[in-house]
Parts: sequence; structure tokens; C-alpha cells
Amino acid sequence: MAKGVKAIRGMNDILPEESYQWEFFEQTIQAWLATYGYRNIRTPIVEQTDLFVRSIGEVTDIVEKEMYTFVDHLNNDHLALRPEGTASCVRAVVEHNLLYASPQRLYYSGPMFRHERPQKGRYRQFHQVGVEALGFVGPDIDAELIIMCARLWEMLGISGLRLEIGTLGNAESRALHRARLIKYFEQYEDALDEEARRRLHTNPLRILDSKNPKMHDLIAGAPKLIDDLDEESRIHFETLQHILRNQGVDFEINGRLVRGLDYYNSTVFEWVTDRLGAQGTVCAGGRYDGLIEQIGGKPAPACGFAMGVERLLSLMSECGGELLRPVPDVYIVHQGETVIDFAWKTAEFLRNEGLKAILHCGGGSFKSQMKKADASGARYAVIIGDDEVLAQQVTIKSLREVSNQASVALGAVVDLIKNNRNEKSN
Repeated sequence: MAKGVKAIRGMNDILPEESYQWEFFEQTIQAWLATYGYRNIRTPIVEQTDLFVRSIGEVTDIVEKEMYTFVDHLNNDHLALRPEGTASCVRAVVEHNLLYASPQRLYYSGPMFRHERPQKGRYRQFHQVGVEALGFVGPDIDAELIIMCARLWEMLGISGLRLEIGTLGNAESRALHRARLIKYFEQYEDALDEEARRRLHTNPLRILDSKNPKMHDLIAGAPKLIDDLDEESRIHFETLQHILRNQGVDFEINGRLVRGLDYYNSTVFEWVTDRLGAQGTVCAGGRYDGLIEQIGGKPAPACGFAMGVERLLSLMSECGGELLRPVPDVYIVHQGETVIDFAWKTAEFLRNEGLKAILHCGGGSFKSQMKKADASGARYAVIIGDDEVLAQQVTIKSLREVSNQASVALGAVVDLIKNNRNEKSN
């Protein structure tokens, strides 16, 4: 017997019993983004490795440890599976000159790839929805991104999310803060773990995001970036807070909020929960005003966020947001020499009338077919035998309620099912 082939660890199948939840989520996302005027953009899952090295930063976990890279031996290109979507989106905007006429509100969705240790809420192939607002100056667009997230949580039935906001200031503020951090941590170099010592002179801001509990007290005493802000960055951050308060969006200021990608500046934010264990961040983003120029475009402001689909679906279940499994309206049972053509025509007629109809395939007795009809979850069985063909009618039987079966014309089947559906919705 041949050895079975299994999915790659951390790259999961989404089976039919789960996929309807994904479909509900995707439909909700599309409707939500349309109300804010965001348009869809779709980029390849494979990009030049250099795109992510330049945008995310060489001294980051993603580039150093997690990115799937390979050499295309046909033309010696160095390629990577995309670990995040912002860089690809900005690359496409620059390449196709989309900012020439006007700012852009864009969104994307799809799989991302990072080689991490799989656990609940963290996978090697995971899915994100990303929203990017390109070419907009000022804190009002930052606020819009946060406020629209708050609306989405209501639409998805998710409660208990906590909003944390912070600011990374401009390049000059970060340079000043970086120097102060290095000077501070150098005094305690013996207390730093190996990872922190490696990053001390390359990316000291990332030390602040350490999960090592032995370093928490040391990090708590480190200089705060908010104390090194320039006046423009301070006003930007205060204006953002003012808008959020006026719109009734609660938040906490987190002075240690550090994003894992180097391209961020100014506003940063995260939506977090305590319901998912260690993987508590379900949505995160902020400003990245220098990225467009960094990738080769003309300087332009930009901000956005990305949300983890798997984590949000898990959170929906945690909040009691179970969805009803979609079921067919009718299951068509048929048997007899003269029946098959009429059964096909019946199925297509019902579908044309907007009903979801499954036509039994594979033969079998009426009894076995009725068992399959019941297992399908259909509300009604439409039964066709030789007698029904002669009368050009069908027999309809409720599978969910105690009732007698009746022979009716096809049009009456449609009316009966739609009327029953409307009564239940009222």
C-alpha cells in the first residue's frame, strides 16, 4: 500500500464543515469595506525576496527566522512566499502608479506564510485581511481605520477586545530614542538575554517587545519614546486621541507598543484579547509614511492594518457566534425508468426559482435515498417516481416537521417553500 501524503505541518485544510464560517466572514468583510469606500487589490503570493528585506527590515524575526525563501533555478531569481501583505500592496501601487491621480483606499485578503512553531492562533500558512489607506495626511485617516474596526467587531458579534494605541514618532524622534535605549541597556548588558544582546546595536526597539519574563523589570525602566517625541508627532497623537474619544472608542495608551516590522512610524495600534492565550493580538497596524519611497515611489503618506482571519473566527466562536450550517431547501429523490429526465428538469426549475436543490445521484432504493435526504439537512424531500412523471407533478414531504406528503405542481413547491421560509423569518 502506498504511503499516505499529509498536509505540511502548520498548513491546514479548511473542510466543508468549517468553510461556511469563512464564507460568512468574507461576505461580512466585503460589505463592511464597501461602506467605507475601500476597493480590492490582489497581488501574487510570491515576490522578490528583496521586497520584504527592504520593507520589513533585515534585523527582524520575520526576515531572519520566519520567511520562506528559495531560488528559482530557471532564472536564478531570489523569491519569497509573502509573509505579510502591506509590502506587496505598496509594490503594486508604485509599479502601476496608482497614486498619480488620487489617494487610494485599498484592501486585500489571502494566505501569508511564516515558518513559526505551530500553535493555536499561529500557523505557517495563515490568512489575513489587510486595509491600506495611501496618500492621506493627518490623524483623521488613522482614526477612520480604528473606528471602522470597532464597527466590524459589532458586525461579527465579537466583544471584549481591547484597543491599545501608541506612537513611534518620526525618524528624528526614533533616532534620539534609539540612542537613549542603547545607552540605557548597555548599563545592564549582563542582564540581557542572547536575543537582546544581538539586537542592542542593530534594533534596540525590538528589545522592548521581548517576551522573556526575566527582562520585564529591566524593560519597564527603559526610556519611553513618548518622552522623545517632536512637536508635530505629539500633536498628531493627541488629535487622534481626541477623535477617538469623541466617537466613543475606548482605548489604552501603550508606551511600549512596538510593531514587528521596521517600516512603521507615528501611530501604531493593536486590538487584543485575553481569550486566545498567547496569541492575543487579532488586528494591528499603524502609519508607514516612508515605505512608498523606500520601495521606489514618490514620497507619500500611508497607513493601514491587518487582521488574522483564523484568530477572529476562533474569537467569534469564543463569543458564542456560532453560525447555522447552510442547508439545501430540497433533496430530490427519484426512481424509475421514465423518471431521470423529469428529475433533472425539476432540479433546474427549482434552482431557477432561487431554491437550493440537491439531485440524488448514484442510484439506490427510495429508503436509502430518503436517509441521504435527511442527512443532507434539507428541509424538504421532493419525490419523483413513474406516477409523478405521468401526472407531471412531484410529491413533497417535510423532513423537519411532522406532516403528510402531498402531490403538487412544481410551481406549488416553490410557493410552499418560500412561504414557509418567510413565516419562520417573521
